[in-house]
Amino acid sequence: MMPGPFELIIILVIVLLLFGGKRLKNIGGDLGGAIKGFKKSMKESENDKIDSKDDIIDVKAVKEEDKQK
Repeated sequence: MMPGPFELIIILVIVLLLFGGKRLKNIGGDLGGAIKGFKKSMKESENDKIDSKDDIIDVKAVKEEDKQK
């Protein structure tokens, strides 16, 4: 069951009293930076997967019979 608007306001007031406005702002900024860093690392890992196709090496299969000749 989702809390209603009145309950959310009460929770917000309690959080502001516990942490204070400045500390809450810092926590929000840190959380935003962490989310940005996570998204950036996810994009970099996707680019690494795409670039790994360039690293394919050509291989020639040799049968045992051809080695003995």
